[in-house]
Amino acid sequence: MDYTDFLNLTPDQRLSIVQEVANLTDEERAIIAQGNALPLEKANGMVENVIGTYQIPYAIATNFVINNKHYLVPMVGEEPYVNGSICGGALLAKNNGGFTASNTGSIMIGQVQLTGISNPFSSRLKIMEEKEAIMKLADSKDPVLLSFGGGCKSIAVRILDSYQGPMVVVHLLVDTKDAMGAQVMNAMAEAVAPLLEKITGGKANLKVVSNLAVHRLVRSRVCVKKEDFGGEPYVDKVLSAYAFAAADPYRATTNNKGVMNGMIPVALATGNDTRAIESGVHAYASISGTYKPVTIWEKNNNGDLEGMIEVPMAVGIVGGTTKVHPMAQLSLKIMKIQSALELAQVIASVGLAANLGVLKSLTTVGLHADFDKLHSRSK
Repeated sequence: MDYTDFLNLTPDQRLSIVQEVANLTDEERAIIAQGNALPLEKANGMVENVIGTYQIPYAIATNFVINNKHYLVPMVGEEPYVNGSICGGALLAKNNGGFTASNTGSIMIGQVQLTGISNPFSSRLKIMEEKEAIMKLADSKDPVLLSFGGGCKSIAVRILDSYQGPMVVVHLLVDTKDAMGAQVMNAMAEAVAPLLEKITGGKANLKVVSNLAVHRLVRSRVCVKKEDFGGEPYVDKVLSAYAFAAADPYRATTNNKGVMNGMIPVALATGNDTRAIESGVHAYASISGTYKPVTIWEKNNNGDLEGMIEVPMAVGIVGGTTKVHPMAQLSLKIMKIQSALELAQVIASVGLAANLGVLKSLTTVGLHADFDKLHSRSK
């Protein structure tokens, strides 16, 4: 079923389709339909000073094919047109074989900041000489993670110049598997800090996870035939729009916001930390020293449009809100997600679909006209 058919159904009819595809029980269907999945007492255990809960629309993005697997993608968001535009981008991709996604693994970074060190280069070597002892101490904080094949896999040492003098920063490189990993990273960084002080003679200040997860990248790509995009002149318009974003941080910011329109609602639907994702993606967009778009668009030798995205994506399917919130669990079930890496690939692909859908509108009829057309069909 394509998006137009799905759009013209009632919410109850859409839910019936999702129930059948995802094999939801009647009890699970009722959780979605009633819109009160998070009881006040459960919410009170999640954050401080709770007085109630706040509802946001829960929608389904259709047409997604990623690595030859079909997905119905739950999205939680309040902005009109976003879901429709994303489904349009996904349909273009579906008609051309879908998205191809990959990842670099699930390594997170825990940082320990060491100050008051007058010999930072010698200290770096001393730390590396004690690498095995440091890793063993870090692993002692989470034997369960270790039993699943995770744990501290390596360390790195950086020397930073600052107005307060040199800093030695130790990175714990930890495979967090299906967890996002913030809590375990903080625990491991705190555990190794006294040993690092002993090795260097410095003082450990901050001991905390980094949300710039450069060892946890996810990638997705798509190729759309020029005929499906209205012809090669329209492909060239997309390339011009990309060149604009690549040259201008004002446009790049809006481009990346549009990508986030796809990624963040999926992260929210699955109980993941949207702020961590956003900060990591924006930092990665600036890693060259200039803020850039996180998507790239090219024209191949046949004149077809090829697009790709590469972003850090630290998400989990165990622990935290994902474990506590019933709707987060249902979202994972609807997508039939098997691992955090698969979820990350879905999120990146939805971000690329969002960019594709918006660029098609911008370079053809315009966003406002496309919005009016979409909503006239839904009435």
